[in-house]
Amino acid sequence: MSRARFPGLRHPIVGAPLSGGPSTPALAAAVSGAGGLGFLAAGYKLPERVEQEIADIRLALSGAEAFGVNVFAPPGHGTGAGQVPEYATSLRAEAARLGVELGVPRWDDDSYADKLELLRELRAPVVSFTFGCPSPGDVARLQDNGSSVWVTVTTVAEARVAAEAGADALVVQGLDAGGHRGGFDDAAPGDIGLLALLQLVDAELAGAIPLVATGGIATGGAIAAVLVAGASAAQLGTAFLSCPEAGTTTVHVESLARDVPTALTRAFTGRMARGIVNRFLVEHSDGAPSAYPEVHHLTAPLRSAARERGDDDILHLWAGQTHSLGQPLPAADVVAALAADARTALARASRRLFPEV
Repeated sequence: MSRARFPGLRHPIVGAPLSGGPSTPALAAAVSGAGGLGFLAAGYKLPERVEQEIADIRLALSGAEAFGVNVFAPPGHGTGAGQVPEYATSLRAEAARLGVELGVPRWDDDSYADKLELLRELRAPVVSFTFGCPSPGDVARLQDNGSSVWVTVTTVAEARVAAEAGADALVVQGLDAGGHRGGFDDAAPGDIGLLALLQLVDAELAGAIPLVATGGIATGGAIAAVLVAGASAAQLGTAFLSCPEAGTTTVHVESLARDVPTALTRAFTGRMARGIVNRFLVEHSDGAPSAYPEVHHLTAPLRSAARERGDDDILHLWAGQTHSLGQPLPAADVVAALAADARTALARASRRLFPEV
């Protein structure tokens, strides 16, 4: 990532897109306004709402700061799509307990083409992709209108594909990250920790494309570590979930503060994701098929009811492995503290390496 390309980026800190509620224009604007790069999640939203939220971000910023918008690449048809009816049967007791009907499983592409056209027209400064790699044509069309295109990768092979497609930067997502695995194929999600993956991708691409590291980063020391390991910036998601600008539910914020484990599961959406271990995750992970977005639509009424009731036994509680280190502070304060701590950590490491200086 080039600071010359993003003149408003004073700190190498990116606020991850947080789909499903936590992502708000206020959060994205706060991170960008503090010198980082804030992201708006376009996933699960109609194009009209994305357009309004981009307008809200621009209204909140002075115009000099950059921001990003994340798009879900169209998912393939999951290898477990045929198992969705059986999984639905296993969830009927959950629906009855909550007094709701299960959703209707269906495949859709989250208005992919319409969102791309919207972002091209609006000249979004940065457009990032999760769940797949856009075609070289889609990349070029966005770039021709001034957008920088980032692609999330979880393996070295995905990094090669994204580089060949013309991506301006790669978001290198380690296994430690909270939320959905951002790779291309849910049947074979990347299972490499961030520091190992960052080294592998950096060696493969030899510095040809800037890398943005993400996964389990919660402190300035961790930011310093990934910068030293080859990243141009660090992307943090869970660290911003407890900020007042985020739309995170109260029960989710309370769960983040507890010292409880996380685990990978397809139980909530049919796509592998990391969340805090709760009853629903434990009881339904083994039977959940790889079938996104069919399972996402199937369980949506359950999760909506759980959200309204504050039921942390059923709600998806996405979180990275370092979730307990987060602080319920304004996003600008989080960015400032992380940047200062990263500088301190780098200076401390330098003194250890060169004690004579």
